Amino acid sequence: MKRAIRYLRFSQLGQSNGSIERQELYTDQYLQYNNIQLVDSFIDRGKSAKTFDRPDFIKLQAFIAKHYKSVDYLLVDQLDRFSRDAGEAMSLVKQFQKKYSIQIISVTEGIVFDYDTPGSFFRAGLQLLLAEEDNINRSIKVRGGLYTARAKEGRFLTREKPFGYSKVGEGKQRHLEVNEIEAKIVKTIYDMYLRDVPLYKIKEIAYQSGFDRKGNMAIDRVLANPVYAGLVRVEPFKDLPGGLFPAIHEPIVDKTTWTMVQSKMKKVDKVKVVIDDEIPLRGVVKCHCGTPLTGAPSRGKSGKYFYYYKCKHSKHNNISAIKAHEQFLNVCDLMSVPERQIKEIRDGSYASIEQEVKANKKKVADKKHELEEVQRLLNAVEEKWFRNEINKDTYERWYSTYSDHILTITAAIERLSPNQGKAFEILDRNLDLLGDIKHVYTKSDTLQKREFVKMVFNGNLYYQEGIYRTPTILDIFSHNASKMEEKGCLIYKKKRENLSVIPHSGR
Repeated sequence: MKRAIRYLRFSQLGQSNGSIERQELYTDQYLQYNNIQLVDSFIDRGKSAKTFDRPDFIKLQAFIAKHYKSVDYLLVDQLDRFSRDAGEAMSLVKQFQKKYSIQIISVTEGIVFDYDTPGSFFRAGLQLLLAEEDNINRSIKVRGGLYTARAKEGRFLTREKPFGYSKVGEGKQRHLEVNEIEAKIVKTIYDMYLRDVPLYKIKEIAYQSGFDRKGNMAIDRVLANPVYAGLVRVEPFKDLPGGLFPAIHEPIVDKTTWTMVQSKMKKVDKVKVVIDDEIPLRGVVKCHCGTPLTGAPSRGKSGKYFYYYKCKHSKHNNISAIKAHEQFLNVCDLMSVPERQIKEIRDGSYASIEQEVKANKKKVADKKHELEEVQRLLNAVEEKWFRNEINKDTYERWYSTYSDHILTITAAIERLSPNQGKAFEILDRNLDLLGDIKHVYTKSDTLQKREFVKMVFNGNLYYQEGIYRTPTILDIFSHNASKMEEKGCLIYKKKRENLSVIPHSGR
């Protein structure tokens, strides 16, 4: 009696025409009709035929290599179950016959592949080519549909939802909706990155806040993902262009912010910046040559460590951190804003807050209208469930969808709801701090100190010949510039706004 093994496969769990049950039925009938003994079966469920890298197909090859002397045939329902790559399939089929003397039988196609029989070889090759052609056509249709959905309709189709969003709806109505809690973390990540917070610090803060994506590049992927700017990335299809297209979902960050982040990611130096509380100005203050100053401790004769800011060029700056910090505190003291100016800022800020509160009231009204509509839909689903017009699975699916939507809208309403009294209270409390910048700087943590220096001096704070120097400083803090120079702590020489205008000195 001849002996056989069989290989069964289908690529999608929802397939019916190529189901395992049907393949088992047809191969069982062939075995019974031809009086062939079945030795073993190898089944790959939900595996594509594009490659041979499939678990049970690998086991099949190992079995043949070990037991080929006791096997005559390898049965498949159709040759496309075996593979859709005609070239690789023909090569492997020939190997099974020539090396192991095992013939491939396609049961429903009635083909016993025999490499030494021209007609058999032609039929098998033709079936494999037709299967590959069918696969190519289906692939074109799928890619065309994906291109239309993304580029023309602006739909986000990736299976995994991006952090910061929830997936709502069913079928073509399925779309991304902002998750207010996660979106706040995403905004913080973008904000910190633009403020030059080191990536390792961004990760620490993000994970403490509830960021749950794993991997060393998780934050990098958030920063690079165009979905947060309301865009979707599309691959080219035939003659149609690829690139970034407007999406239908709501953005979490504006396009300008996202573009600035992409530009910075291209230019950023991959050297890791480590924050040290003893030398908060490391990498923030520059040497007169333009090189950011590094910082490190040096051990004195007594065994005590003293910190210094240094330039990588040995003959340039080597400054005591104690001296540098004392000088900068003197600068901060002289930057304190006069009470008269604080009053002007307060008046202008009041007007701005009132304008924002007015705009938010309109947004809240729109969100409340949307909430009423979703609540109406949820009530309708509950009524259908009570009247037995829908089954339990349908009810639970829609109840979950609408409930999640209600929670999202409610969170947005809470975020946008005006609290004018609290806003003015926060404004008054913080504005008064402008009168004592030295205190503000001293009480700040290291990250805040670094951010403060970059913001105030626009990243242009230098050290030369025992004194700080800058061409740029926020106007609000520049009123005592002459005193800063007199006291030997900072020289402020304003940068010319129009370089085409030649100064009176002729230089």
